[in-house]
Amino acid sequence: MDSQFTIVIADDHPLFRGALYQAVHMAISDAQLLEADSIDSLAHLLRDHPEVDLLLLDLKMPGANGFEGLVHLRGQYPDLPIVVVSASEEASVVQQVLRLGALGFIPKSSSMKQLVTALNAVIAGDTWLPEGVSLRPESEDESSLASKLASLTPQQYKVLVMLRDGSLNKQIAWELNVSEATIKAHITAIFRKLDVKNRTQAVIALQQLDIKDN
Repeated sequence: MDSQFTIVIADDHPLFRGALYQAVHMAISDAQLLEADSIDSLAHLLRDHPEVDLLLLDLKMPGANGFEGLVHLRGQYPDLPIVVVSASEEASVVQQVLRLGALGFIPKSSSMKQLVTALNAVIAGDTWLPEGVSLRPESEDESSLASKLASLTPQQYKVLVMLRDGSLNKQIAWELNVSEATIKAHITAIFRKLDVKNRTQAVIALQQLDIKDN
């Protein structure tokens, strides 16, 4: 394998990051591994390391819940190969992940041997799917929503996530260290890009990409 292979493990659970770290080294012994524990830290890491060859992405991390993080990353880094590694293993989740541009899906319940096999397949350029899962076509509504959310800038996406979490303009401005006027401008741009008229509609659009816990 290429000794210059750079892989990012993005997961907020240290124990599972450790398991993935071990699996990657078993698949590519001399890979360069980088780690992130939130969407925010991942964004900084990708900005500082444009040479990343593969991103292993958890669907649920601070700053993102469900498919929204994947959609945002696909919009910002369209050429970055992404494989989702998640505990949400329903066939519908796997299918949506692939329709949104991921190269594969590795269940967190996989054994170490399965992890290594999956990583080898992905690194070789193949798509990896759990057994018994097939890909169904994406609906026009799903495609349109994903495209709209992918068009948001990193700062606009961050503002939208904070709106979903119930933050006021003043709180968002303080958190991002900008003026309230800047936040209002971001929100206006978000409304325009998502083709919505108010905060509630914008939040609903984002929540459509959440994964609900059973």
